[in-house]
Amino acid sequence: MSRTRNHDQQMTMDLGDDTTAEPIKASVDNSRLLAHVDNIDALLEHWQQAEWIRPLDLGFARLLRDLSDEQGEALHPLVFLLAALISHQVGRGHVCIDLATLLADADATLSLPPEEPAAERTPPVDNVNPAVPPEWHHLKPADLLARITLSDCLSALSESFAVSDGSRISPLILTDGRLYLRRLWRYEQRIAEGILQRLALPSPVADPDSPSARTLSQALNTLFKPSEDIDYQKLACALAALSRFSVITGGPGTGKTTTVVKLLAALQAIAGESPERAGRKYRIRLAAPTGKAAARLNESIAGAVSKLPLTELPGGIQQDDIPTKVTTLHRLLGSRPNSRKFRHHQDNPLMVDILVIDEASMVDVDLMASVFDALPAQTQLILLGDKDQLASVDAGAVLGELCQRAYEGHYTSETSDWLASIAGTPVPESLIDTNGHALDQAVAMLRKSYRFEEGSGIRALSEAVNNSAVDNSVRQKMRDAKFDDVIWLNGYKPRPDLDTTLQQICQHAVTGTPEAFRHQGQGRVVDKTELAAPVGYHHYLTMMNDHQLTADSSRADWDALASQVLNAFNDFQILCALRRGPWGVEGLNERVEEHLRANHLIKEQHPWYHGRPVLITGNDYNLGLMNGDIGITFRVTWDRDANGTPIESRLVAFPSGDGTQGIRWIAPSRLQQLETVYAMTVHKSQGSEFIHTCLVLPDRLSPVMTKELVYTGITRARHWFSLITGDAQVLSEAVNQRVVRASGLALRLVDNGAPRRR
Repeated sequence: MSRTRNHDQQMTMDLGDDTTAEPIKASVDNSRLLAHVDNIDALLEHWQQAEWIRPLDLGFARLLRDLSDEQGEALHPLVFLLAALISHQVGRGHVCIDLATLLADADATLSLPPEEPAAERTPPVDNVNPAVPPEWHHLKPADLLARITLSDCLSALSESFAVSDGSRISPLILTDGRLYLRRLWRYEQRIAEGILQRLALPSPVADPDSPSARTLSQALNTLFKPSEDIDYQKLACALAALSRFSVITGGPGTGKTTTVVKLLAALQAIAGESPERAGRKYRIRLAAPTGKAAARLNESIAGAVSKLPLTELPGGIQQDDIPTKVTTLHRLLGSRPNSRKFRHHQDNPLMVDILVIDEASMVDVDLMASVFDALPAQTQLILLGDKDQLASVDAGAVLGELCQRAYEGHYTSETSDWLASIAGTPVPESLIDTNGHALDQAVAMLRKSYRFEEGSGIRALSEAVNNSAVDNSVRQKMRDAKFDDVIWLNGYKPRPDLDTTLQQICQHAVTGTPEAFRHQGQGRVVDKTELAAPVGYHHYLTMMNDHQLTADSSRADWDALASQVLNAFNDFQILCALRRGPWGVEGLNERVEEHLRANHLIKEQHPWYHGRPVLITGNDYNLGLMNGDIGITFRVTWDRDANGTPIESRLVAFPSGDGTQGIRWIAPSRLQQLETVYAMTVHKSQGSEFIHTCLVLPDRLSPVMTKELVYTGITRARHWFSLITGDAQVLSEAVNQRVVRASGLALRLVDNGAPRRR
């Protein structure tokens, strides 16, 4: 449906005959640029060639132009521009464009290109589209939109065939000043409907004098020890039992898993006492967005269930009544190869009474909408996650929006009185709000960390970052190794030499630099266990190179080795803020690989060398591999030819992804979307945890470097954390930037949800 035009001739007409005029100034001549759709087409093609926008973004705008032509309508140039920009914003994780915000600060809203500082965002003039006049070569979005008003946008959009308010099918949806792609508008609508529907359902424990409420109170008193302090875990359990939709949020080590296990036990106690269920227990499923997150939850939840005093609870609960098997959301919903659709949906719902989703911050609007589509109307949905982490890689920040008001609580007096009656714990006055919304009454925040000991640098640094307050005392302790678990390897240099710093990163990747930690990383005790000193990639590669397996070893022996190596690989990981450049994943992976080869830890030149770690970068439903899964390449010799001679094969070992210790072996030729993973982006690390994490921040600030990114990078570390920066000032600058994703979900929930009265 493409068409060709004489762009140069058309633009000469739009600009007038005076081709010797001064270069266009945005404040004067934007009206000429916006005079014809072909002008915008040429400019956007220039931006695409500069990799400011994707081919998909320009292609989407051109598709709308062609569809409008078929309808006998000339697409307004402003609609053409906004169509490309909304596609670009969706690619950056936004659900919509807030037009007022866009026009107020186009540079900050669009961040073209995302990794470049605003001061350096000037389109290059190399390979310029010949249809673009020289005076447009350096035109930026803020220049282009400088004289556009909100009424201009709304007028152009409202008159376009391609746009509607949702009452008819159209590619774009305009509502309350926000512009959506139709599918994302529908996802957001479906999520809001599912939440509000559940918040409105009556609760069997709403009356504190009811049998179910008394059973809940008894169960909670059995599951939680008496405490003089406010027990936020107990309050969270009670609050989540009150509604068919609930969110439990908290930072690392606040006990989200422990809390939800006790919650499930309390809910099963209610089910056992409920006459209408006739003693039947709830059907419960546990899920997480990725295989790694599912495996982590599987390990922690099994241990938590084993510690429950089930025999002391009412309702005759057995250990099997609390599930310990965790699956990925894609497997739970029934993913279909080469399709966005799932086997379970509104016409084929899941047979489940309670669904728990861990690491919910990673769930985008598409997947969350599919969850609501697949759940029966009565199913209770419980979301767990850290509201302060980065949002999902794809569009949306569902958990973050649901938890916008979590810190202040906003519980009504009715909810507060009910919690005090059921949990026996008073709600702090600071968390009570007579104007609290329905959603507020379903969100609980855990506020005490149990993972990190007092004085932990990981804890102190993550809290400082979260509060945007990385002060001199924290920085000095990091520089001088005054924390047991945190070092800033080059923090004493304001802007160190690039080559020297990159060499330092590579050497750190080999050994983990234990000598830089306090007491050389020796003698540190956590939970009565002495920790091994921090390590680098030397640890797992030595294990691979020194293994004793032979052609006579069994497949089970190779599985055991692969499991050990995959666990050892998790002992260290480099995380980057950027993807490109010397400070990004692409540059560092290449340099670290060369350094490991120079240190004879990689012993061959084969592209699929023994020990190569790979990260899957896209879902492959045929192989059962999900975006973010990590595997390691092995030379295996368990096969033999017809003469009995051992055959050496190269296979990549992946964890089974079902929460067990199983191994899947996959030939490299079957893997399509992947990259080497000595370094990964912080985004890709979500849902993962590493014994020792090294965060690399570049030598200048960019829009992608935010408080949420730094916080997520730090909290991926379980026991050891190291920081390497290209400029010491970048750390402080980054924690003062925030992720703000455009969406209307929170507004939908507030506008349509009345305060809950108890």
